Amino acid sequence: MAFTPTVVQKTILAPACPITAATEALATNGGLEARGAIFTRLEVVNFILDLAGYTESQPLYNLRLLEPSFGAGDFLLPIIMRLLKAWRAAKPNGDALEDLSDAIRAVELHHDTFHSTHADVVALLKSEGVASNKATVIANRWLSRGDFLLASLEGEFDFVVGNPPYVRQELIPGPLLAEYRNRYQTMYDRADIYIPFIERSLSVLSDGGHMGFICADRWMKNRYGGPLRNLVAERYHLKVYVDMVDTPAFQSDVMSYPAITIISREDPGATRIAHRPDIEQATLTALADSLRAPTLPQEESGVRELASVMKGSEPWLLESSDQMAVIRRLEQYFPSLEEVGCKVGIGVATGADRVFIGEYNSLDVEPDRKLPLVMTKDILSGEVEWRGQGVINPFAETGGLVDLKDYPRLKRFLEAHRDIIATRHCAKKSPARWYRTIDRITPALALKPKLLIPDIKGEAHIVFEGGELYPHHNLYFVTSEDWELRALQAVLLSAVTRLFVATYSTKMRGGFLRFQAQYLRRIRIPPWADVSEQLRRELIDAAVRRDIQACNCATFKLYGLNQEERSALGGNGE
Repeated sequence: MAFTPTVVQKTILAPACPITAATEALATNGGLEARGAIFTRLEVVNFILDLAGYTESQPLYNLRLLEPSFGAGDFLLPIIMRLLKAWRAAKPNGDALEDLSDAIRAVELHHDTFHSTHADVVALLKSEGVASNKATVIANRWLSRGDFLLASLEGEFDFVVGNPPYVRQELIPGPLLAEYRNRYQTMYDRADIYIPFIERSLSVLSDGGHMGFICADRWMKNRYGGPLRNLVAERYHLKVYVDMVDTPAFQSDVMSYPAITIISREDPGATRIAHRPDIEQATLTALADSLRAPTLPQEESGVRELASVMKGSEPWLLESSDQMAVIRRLEQYFPSLEEVGCKVGIGVATGADRVFIGEYNSLDVEPDRKLPLVMTKDILSGEVEWRGQGVINPFAETGGLVDLKDYPRLKRFLEAHRDIIATRHCAKKSPARWYRTIDRITPALALKPKLLIPDIKGEAHIVFEGGELYPHHNLYFVTSEDWELRALQAVLLSAVTRLFVATYSTKMRGGFLRFQAQYLRRIRIPPWADVSEQLRRELIDAAVRRDIQACNCATFKLYGLNQEERSALGGNGE
């Protein structure tokens, strides 16, 4: 082949270049967590290679594979074994150096990890009968040390596979982060480093090539994944999605929400989907066969196929087809929650709860400088049972901060805790406003009736509060000037709301959902004026009694769901 032996060229920059310095700092320092290193179990590696089509039945010696962050070799070593077996079967008398030099390209940034895995590759080749001198040359051509996001890459690849690093932006040096943002259109908002890893991996695929990654699934639903979702929707085919949440996919127990995706450089089409398989080699081998079968397997295989999973930058819809049909119809015919006069918000974040929040009667400030506060623990029963907490309000009615000279008790209290309050980011950013809470406090909100919703729950937990308490930042709230809140409570307690949240929310361990504002705003609902008096009474009565079946029944009537649609949501609501 015409490719030069080394695919990754080190960019030559002046020694004082801040990007070079930042890259070298990452290459020489940092533990596993700082580097985003998570080790994948062999059974899962083999599963991904099977799904991507990197199998011994293919002429792998004539194809090119890229591993963008090879780490300890979890993917790389099994890849080499597959390559050698395919090569030997086809060319028993072939020359490894001549035949295989261009078959693999693999990149690793961290110095010590690179050298350790390089030695493992040489040892593996030698153990498989490759001469010592040729084994070293092959390893040198296959492996390159550098930053995958900055390195030069030559040619295209038939396969890109691996487990990209999961590194938060806060751990990336500023000059390097700026360079990533300059180079990659998907490095948006709070995107983690695996996002540009996916973008670059897709960009080097050959026509019909496959990328197979296991990584966090957050980008498929949340805000920062929007540009990457749009890129995939425009140019690629999401062929396979396997939900791996709550499975032991890695060699250690890590707090992650992983998924396997197989994305190919071809026209978009239907997506094969499986959920949470047993991590056992025979099971995964059979599942890979089903996911790659020419025709959709029988239902008992655990494989489903969905069309139109991708729609621009919108969150991916990966639920069952009948449920997606319900979502699509409701989105087509009904306005959103906020379009019918409902407001969705989140309670106050102070940045220093241990100072700004305390027992209401014991907060030694002027009476108009504190508000009774409702917290998650106050609504555990489904009704508000206030436990007496309060929050200090440093804001004037006009919106700015109060002048502490006018409030001697407040001034004395805040000055006594200045060492805590002034160290917050918002205080350092604006020293003259050092005593503000992160969020502005608007006392009028406490006086409004509202629905309170905790963030993380297995089922909707919607609690009515009559207009006496201010919500804490762990609680989302809904207010409305149009919809009767008790009737709205019934809708939000129903299976319809759970479907909306489950569809658009990122999943948590144990099947929990995120009832966040961005997902609540996705809910569709008719205008209150269009609801009949009889149905209004049914909704209100169901909510007051907290009768979930009655909430479902009334809500299904509200949306005019037919029998098939009701069944898709788990019942007929009667």
